[in-house]
Amino acid sequence: MNSIELGKRLYESSHLTGEFKLRSGIISNEYFDKYQFESDPGLLKEIAKQLAGLIPPKTEILAGLEMGGIPISTALSLYTGVPQIFVRKEAKKYGTEKLAEGVNIKGKMLTIVEDVITTGGQVVASANQLRQMEASVEYAICVIERNPQGRINLKEGGINLRALFTGEGLDNQKRIKT
Repeated sequence: MNSIELGKRLYESSHLTGEFKLRSGIISNEYFDKYQFESDPGLLKEIAKQLAGLIPPKTEILAGLEMGGIPISTALSLYTGVPQIFVRKEAKKYGTEKLAEGVNIKGKMLTIVEDVITTGGQVVASANQLRQMEASVEYAICVIERNPQGRINLKEGGINLRALFTGEGLDNQKRIKT
């Protein structure tokens, strides 16, 4: 499957219209329901295959963010062999009380993995928490960069974004006949 075909499939499987409140609190008349493409094994496998090329070469660990980044990072880890961690929005208050589950991240170069980025708020917050745990975080990769403001916010937080698709690009690809 080429990039245009993947873009069309992503759009067809996950783009919804209506009224939606986003994590940032913004109300939008369109929404990408990431769980539609993350729950389709064939589509998830193709996403991992194409997203793998965006992983920065110095990445030692993939950091999948709760909840949507975890299926993507798992597929990427299986495809590339790069270890991963699972990053919670906040440390659990029982058991090991960890924020990041998995391999040791101290002194390691992490790349954050997310499904859809709109404002980038959770990515910046998680990156800062991981840095407090003595990990290096310079990059984030995502399937869909929904809004250019997210890239700006990430850059201000010291994070470079690599996106497989933009929301606008997917909207344009839906009109392309394959």
